[in-house]
Amino acid sequence: MSFDGMATLAAVKEFKDHLTLGKIEKIYQPQPEQLVFIIHTKEGKQKLFISASGNHSAMYLIENTPENPPTPPVFCMVLRKHLSAARITDIIQHENDRIVEILLETVNELGFSVNKKLTVEIMGKHSNVFLIDVATNKIIDSIKHVSIDVNRARQILPGKPYQYPPSQKKTPFMEITQQDIEQFLTGQLQPERSLLSNIQGISPALAQSIASGQDARSCYETLQNMICAATSGHISPVVYLDEAGRPVDFHILPLSVYENSYRALSFDTLSQAAGYYFSNRESSNTIKQKANDLLRIVKTHLDKLQLKMQRLGEDLHKAENAEQYRLYGELLTANLHIAKAGASSVTVISYYDGNPLEIPLDPKLSPAKNAQHYYKKYGKLKTAVKEKKLQISETTREIEYLNSVMSYLEKTSSIEEIELLRRELTEAGFIRYKKTRQEKNKTARPKPYTYRLPSGKTVLVGRNNNENDWLTLKKAAASDIWFHTKDIPGSHAILVLNGQEPSEDELFAAAAIAAYHSKGADSENVPVDYTKVRYVKKPSGAKPGMVIFTHNRTLYVNPKLPE
Repeated sequence: MSFDGMATLAAVKEFKDHLTLGKIEKIYQPQPEQLVFIIHTKEGKQKLFISASGNHSAMYLIENTPENPPTPPVFCMVLRKHLSAARITDIIQHENDRIVEILLETVNELGFSVNKKLTVEIMGKHSNVFLIDVATNKIIDSIKHVSIDVNRARQILPGKPYQYPPSQKKTPFMEITQQDIEQFLTGQLQPERSLLSNIQGISPALAQSIASGQDARSCYETLQNMICAATSGHISPVVYLDEAGRPVDFHILPLSVYENSYRALSFDTLSQAAGYYFSNRESSNTIKQKANDLLRIVKTHLDKLQLKMQRLGEDLHKAENAEQYRLYGELLTANLHIAKAGASSVTVISYYDGNPLEIPLDPKLSPAKNAQHYYKKYGKLKTAVKEKKLQISETTREIEYLNSVMSYLEKTSSIEEIELLRRELTEAGFIRYKKTRQEKNKTARPKPYTYRLPSGKTVLVGRNNNENDWLTLKKAAASDIWFHTKDIPGSHAILVLNGQEPSEDELFAAAAIAAYHSKGADSENVPVDYTKVRYVKKPSGAKPGMVIFTHNRTLYVNPKLPE
């Protein structure tokens, strides 16, 4: 748990310094479990962010206000009713736990001064935010409700008395003595577990860092140094990143347990560190989740199209055997005098090869009607051959298109790119949903990837199929060079020449960029077609990103971006 009791202590110190005696001006609820308070203080406007989300339980100061829904949720309206123009009188931490209480002074409907309390429990999936009447200690409302069906011991409903979460029978770290630590460590093979189970307000990582001391005295000194830093505000917040640059954890001071495993990123304040940690971690998780959602949709459509192709192939194979039915009809017509009514078959001599041929008959029909039936079946199958080939061609194009979208989704790195792909799939008819009024008026501005070659020339690469069309058909000049991997889904790449001639090194460098932005990015000797933009055309009715081209040549390159 990144936001442990020690981090909460430092956060309370930071909030006291910046928010005490501040006046609440605005309250927003950008997400169902998130709140933003705009507070007017002597230092100017401060923005306090509170989240009770299971994977983002925290509170810290922010600079940018998140986008808010057009209609505020009920809890937001309740907070506005009770806390608009309220003044913050104090901010305290409850028993070194992850519970922050913001004491507020405001006026009621009759103009009398009343005291309210905003209690924030930062406890993972059990996190919550309460508005409490101080005089009665009753819950006015909370961001999450818990009924008796969910928890018999602690109900969280408006009108119920507020109760602190059940005690875990631990000692708050401010009350710990050196003798306590000696007792915790005596005979323990895993000292960090003993500290964690006996001291309230420390996380597993902090317990490991404290337990890294040689004896109880050094462990106690480490703990006291952290407490002193948190209460005085002399902290050095750090965020630990893995090899891919993803946040792993953060704390108010460097933790020895992470020193050799992760890269440390230092910040000036706890709010800055917490904001960086949660925004980057949440962004990474959101990108992965949104990309997986779209990938699942694309894969479902691909599976359906593959099944359709299989069935179309079987139907085409049957239709291509239509000549047999023409032969049956022709020979039966010439031998009507031989066929008997009610017979299930008739054997005739084929005048094509002189061999006997048995023709199946429907006993319910006359020989003449059987002949007409075979002619009609032959006509339908001949028509079906043309129709099935058209359907196979259209299905093949749809499969190619979805494969290209899948290649973009596998390499996407931002929520914006995912939303552009979602919009593209919606416009192409693969996703159905009702657009909101805000979305109808939005026009996404193309922002292709831009690379500078060592020679100074620029290479532009589309981030999705719609951007590919814009880049190739509108942005690029007719004399620029267009690149695309041969028979492999990928982006359009444009080598901007500005009227100059490209060198061989520039062609290979641009081809390597095109290969990097394709499904062959992990391969070697990837074939890349290139030609002048004037020879690239878009067929009428073609899917986004689908073009035809002539006068092309092929280069074999290893995918690579310019240094």
